[in-house]
Amino acid sequence: MLTASSTLAIFSMFGLSSLAVFWAKRLKLPHTVLLTLIGMVLGVLAHIPAFHFFSEFTLTPELLFYLLLPTLIFESAYNINIRRMVEESVVVSILSVISLLVSTVLIGVTLYYVLTLFGLTIPLIITLLFGALISATDPVAVLALFKEYGAPRRLSLIFEGESLFNDATSVAVFLIILEIARFGFHGTETILAGTLTFLSMMLGGILFGLLTGGIFATLVGLTRENEVASITITIVLAHTTFILSELLSDHLQFGTFDFAISPIIATTVASLLMGNYGRSKIHPRAEEFVENLWSELAFLSNSLIFILIGILFVSIPALSENMLLIIVTTVFVVALARAASVYGVLTVTNRFMAAPRRIPYAWQHLLSWGSLRGALAVTMVLLIPDDLQIAHWPLSLTPRDFLLSLTIGCIFATLFIKATTIKKLMSKLHLDVLTNIEEVEANEARALIHHEVQSRLARYEQRGYIDTTVAHTLTNVHGDIYNTLCQQIGTNHSADMLERVLRIFAIGIERKHLKDLYHHNEVNERVYRKLIGKLQLQLEAVEAGNLAPDTSLHTDQKDIFEHMAVWIRDTFRPLSDVEKINDRYMYYRAQTIIARKVLKELGFLDQQCAAHIFSDAALSNVTTLYTQFKEQSKKKMVATAEQAPEHYQALTAQLATQGVRRIEALTLDDLYERQLITPKVYITLKEELEKEM
Repeated sequence: MLTASSTLAIFSMFGLSSLAVFWAKRLKLPHTVLLTLIGMVLGVLAHIPAFHFFSEFTLTPELLFYLLLPTLIFESAYNINIRRMVEESVVVSILSVISLLVSTVLIGVTLYYVLTLFGLTIPLIITLLFGALISATDPVAVLALFKEYGAPRRLSLIFEGESLFNDATSVAVFLIILEIARFGFHGTETILAGTLTFLSMMLGGILFGLLTGGIFATLVGLTRENEVASITITIVLAHTTFILSELLSDHLQFGTFDFAISPIIATTVASLLMGNYGRSKIHPRAEEFVENLWSELAFLSNSLIFILIGILFVSIPALSENMLLIIVTTVFVVALARAASVYGVLTVTNRFMAAPRRIPYAWQHLLSWGSLRGALAVTMVLLIPDDLQIAHWPLSLTPRDFLLSLTIGCIFATLFIKATTIKKLMSKLHLDVLTNIEEVEANEARALIHHEVQSRLARYEQRGYIDTTVAHTLTNVHGDIYNTLCQQIGTNHSADMLERVLRIFAIGIERKHLKDLYHHNEVNERVYRKLIGKLQLQLEAVEAGNLAPDTSLHTDQKDIFEHMAVWIRDTFRPLSDVEKINDRYMYYRAQTIIARKVLKELGFLDQQCAAHIFSDAALSNVTTLYTQFKEQSKKKMVATAEQAPEHYQALTAQLATQGVRRIEALTLDDLYERQLITPKVYITLKEELEKEM
């Protein structure tokens, strides 16, 4: 029950977790490690009357399962690029299912036989139960370190995908084994029931996640102009999907079979759909806020979990020396099982994959060592009934307390040993080194920065803001750095590489201005999706080294949510001829505008420093290419207008009106930001503009 004391404990923990961000950097510790240490200190302080309120807020299965876990799942899945995930689907599936099952069996069987050496006959079903709950990795703890230390993007994606989906596999296997532990093993009948339950959880989770994700994405589209409503809908999505999955699992029956839905799979799929398909339905003003909001919610949830894990560790009853030895042994068994499940499975997988798609041994080392444990393992332990009865149980500790001790020991080992050494391992394996294209981007960015500094210094000197001597000294320093960088760029990198980076830069400009057109309703959602898909394909091709991608393509088989949405639309509400003509005109008009924007920005850079940084050849090639894009799109736009002049007149009038409203809205925002009008006047005028829409 929430009380004044427990509420004080919650917000005190939030405050400490925020301070820990700065302390962790100074102490050079991973944030999660420091949070756990803080939790241990709070666990000790809780015995002092003045700090007793910290003991009133504790980890419970309900808190973890229904409040914190959905938040962490949504934040991770929402930010995953589904195209890249589909590209890595084979590896992710193998790691999250096969590797996890191998790890579960290895831990269970090995621990069973090792514990006999300590004179403990722990039933195999209990060691297998532990294998299932400890085999799932914690995506939040690992990825925070990967981002901080600069792991390769593809490796981070594989790890994130594995962590999300192996959570679901782990829970499904855990629940099946727990049922066997409670009600016994009945041979083929139990195996068949367990297999069907596992399959229903996976399939049911996917289908239910698609359903809820689709419904909530539609709702976000309907409330697009109301930013508060669309933001709230994303918050409701995660927890509603998770909790409804649990409730439906309790009531869905087909004859004698209980149809189960995995809440983790359902929430993951719904979040993936919202993050990749539903994201474009969110108003641009709200989109950045949604990302920041979920990042903050995930930070708070993760902070609570690790602080409470630290408190939980202190509250565990004193363990005997024999038990401490068992925990240390278990840590080694878990680490070896993880290594075997990664190296063994991926060695076989690599044999059937093309060379560019294989997982290098350096990556396998990090996948094995970076397998941190956290929230889910504790959640599953707490789901074990306190009164679980196991025949011939040899310990005074209950099975739940025994497994909790092993789990906390493994979590602490991964946090204090693995997490603190990941950076050194990445450095030793050279995984934190920039790729060739990243090196070019970094040098060009440095050059642009130093050139801008010189330009600003000249203006400041002219206006009298800076002393002439100081300005000249700083200008010479930054000028020398700029010239050195430009020389290095031209000498150390090939012409193709320089052009690739400039093309990526140009595509970024296109995306920015396309989004701006969509924001102000100068293209509809269908046209926006078509163009953004086209730009994404071009970006991926250029990143891979293809400077002549097929510009007629707008999607491929990796855009699974887009294909589903188009099929549903074409089946239940096909476009009319007028809508098709309007879409075609808006499409070519938008292409003309964004190509012109690229040429304008490249022209500005050319006057400044682009020829020195990007090379004359790259600048000339990209300028020529986008001139062709602009002219071709303009011709097709005119041709479309001539085919249907009556539709053209109505549409251009509509687009012109949208353009006028855009100018009005921007001008009003500018007046308000400069405090030339009061908030009351701003609200009044904004309401007037909204009524005109």
